[in-house]
Amino acid sequence: MSVPAFSRRIAAGLLAGMIGLSSATSVLADTTIRLGHVLADSHSWHKAATSFAKEVAEKTGGRVKIEIYPSGQLGTEKEVIEGMQIGTMDAGVIGSGSFQFVEPKLGIIEMPYAWTSREQAFAALDGKLGEQLAGLLKPKGIEVLAWWENGFRNITNNVRPVEKPEDLKGLKIRVTPDKVRLATFEALGAQPAPLAFGELYSALQQGVFDAQENPLSIIESSSFYEVQKYLSMTGHIWGAACLTVSTIAWTQVSPEDQAIVKEAAVRWGNEQRNMVAESELELLEKLKAKGMQVNEVNKAAFVKALEPIWESQKETFGADLLATMDTYRK
Repeated sequence: MSVPAFSRRIAAGLLAGMIGLSSATSVLADTTIRLGHVLADSHSWHKAATSFAKEVAEKTGGRVKIEIYPSGQLGTEKEVIEGMQIGTMDAGVIGSGSFQFVEPKLGIIEMPYAWTSREQAFAALDGKLGEQLAGLLKPKGIEVLAWWENGFRNITNNVRPVEKPEDLKGLKIRVTPDKVRLATFEALGAQPAPLAFGELYSALQQGVFDAQENPLSIIESSSFYEVQKYLSMTGHIWGAACLTVSTIAWTQVSPEDQAIVKEAAVRWGNEQRNMVAESELELLEKLKAKGMQVNEVNKAAFVKALEPIWESQKETFGADLLATMDTYRK
C-alpha cells in the first residue's frame, strides 16, 4: 500500500471518528427529563408543571426537554423518590411530607398548626429553612429546584361533621405514610392508617375508610365529593410541594441550562401558589354545590390537643432546625 493511500485511509478514519464523537456529544447535550406527580391533570401542580416544561424547552433551545406524567403514571410518591435516588426516575412534584422516609427532618414543614398563614410558610421555605432542608436532601441524591404548594389540609368523612377533636373518635381515616401524621390522628382519637393516594378513592367508595384529609384542590380534582359527605375546615396542616430532580439527571444538564431551569422552577412555583390562592373560595363553593356539607371547627381545641406532638419531635428535628423555623413563626 502506498503511503499516500495509507494516509488517506487514516485521515478518513479519524474524520469518521470525529463525526461520530460530534454526533454523540450532540445527543448528550439534549437532555429529556421525565417528571411525575400523583395528582390529576386538572390540578395546579400539573398546569404549572406543563408551563414550566414549555418555558424550559423554549429558553434552552430544546437542549432540556421535560415530559410531564400526571396521575401516578410513573408510580407513587415513594416510588418516584426511591427512583430519583438511584437514577431510574428523573424528577417529580412531590408533597414535602413524603420525603420523611429518606430524611425525617422534612416532616417539620407539615407539623400540625405549624403555620398561621401561607405567606409565613413561603417566607421560611424561600429563606433559610428552605435552604437547610434542601441541603439535607442533596446528599440523598435529590436536588430541590423550588418549593411549590400543596396547601392547608382539611378533613372529609362520611359519618358526622367534625367540629372538635372528640368528633374524630373512632373514625377510620386514611393518612399519608409518615409517623408524625399517624401520631397526630391517634392523638385526636381517630384510627389512622396509610394508603397510597392512587388507591384512596376506591377505598373511600368501598367504605374501607370513613375519612381522609387533603387540601381543597385535591378533594375537588380527585372527586372525593362523590364518596364523602362532610367537609370540616380544620386546616390542621399546611404542606409544601417539592419540585425535585435526581442528582444523576441534574448532572446531565449544563450549568448554564441549570440556571435557566431553576429560574423557571421558581417562577412557576410562584404562579402555582397564586393558582391555589385564587381558587380557594371557588373550590369551596364547588364542593358545596356538589353536595358536601361544610363546617368550621374549634381550632383552639385542636391546637391544644396536638401540643404533645411538638414535644415528641424535638429530637427528630434538632434545636438548630427548630430555631430557624421559629424565627419565621413569630
